[in-house]
Amino acid sequence: MQFKSMVVSNQEVSPGYHRIRLSAPHAMLKAKPGQFVMVRVRDGIDPLLRRPFGIFDVGTFSSEYPDAPRQCYLDILYKVVGAGTSILSELHGKDYVDVLGPLGNGFTPGVSGEENILVGGGFGLAPLYFLAKELTKFSTPKVFIGGRRKEDVLCVTEFEQLGIDTYVATDDGTLGSQGLVTEVLGQHLSREGGKRVVLACGPEPMLRAVARMCEMQGIRCQVSLEAAMACGVGACLGCVTKGHGHSEGTPSYRCVCKEGPVFDSTELLWE
Repeated sequence: MQFKSMVVSNQEVSPGYHRIRLSAPHAMLKAKPGQFVMVRVRDGIDPLLRRPFGIFDVGTFSSEYPDAPRQCYLDILYKVVGAGTSILSELHGKDYVDVLGPLGNGFTPGVSGEENILVGGGFGLAPLYFLAKELTKFSTPKVFIGGRRKEDVLCVTEFEQLGIDTYVATDDGTLGSQGLVTEVLGQHLSREGGKRVVLACGPEPMLRAVARMCEMQGIRCQVSLEAAMACGVGACLGCVTKGHGHSEGTPSYRCVCKEGPVFDSTELLWE
């Protein structure tokens, strides 16, 4: 869908990180965790391209008019890193943006009897909250969160309010365990048994380490890739990544926006 969306709220949740709530058509309630939207932050040609954002949450809220039907919202978690997100951070109630979505393929959670383990770093937590919220309807996942410092660790309270065991690691030790989140994850995987599936989103080095760890232990792993996208629908081929080819040593390419952003980790050719 392509639709005009009104800004309902836009709050800074940690230095440099914001959570924006946008109005959305009720069809957005069919979005799946791991999918994303492309947002044009303002009319005109500057900035020219839409920005991709993972879906943090969707739901309904009451209208300001008591007799009006409940309205649908779309939440996005983003970090201010450039011109587009700077403009987005300055929007306030009743400003409008243009949204295209939901796009891409989302996560496929574990089947009955499999433990779902969520791993995220930085604002890679955005699609994992939506995923965790859906998973708690029929299971109790575990969440592992990593960041350079405590200011980069997001959504801990939100995950805990869902009743989920949440493990945190920071590079400088200002929150949770000191070190990489993959180290904490590795300790958990070595202690616990049973059938498990790991669902991860974050920076590429973290995803590569998680994928290798899961491969060594025979654990199914899905990763959501972060990529610079121009169109979001597979037309420009600007967000391709290397995958395993049809012959040994020959890579094929996967379009992150159309074939992903969520992939089985064994599909990808990690550097």
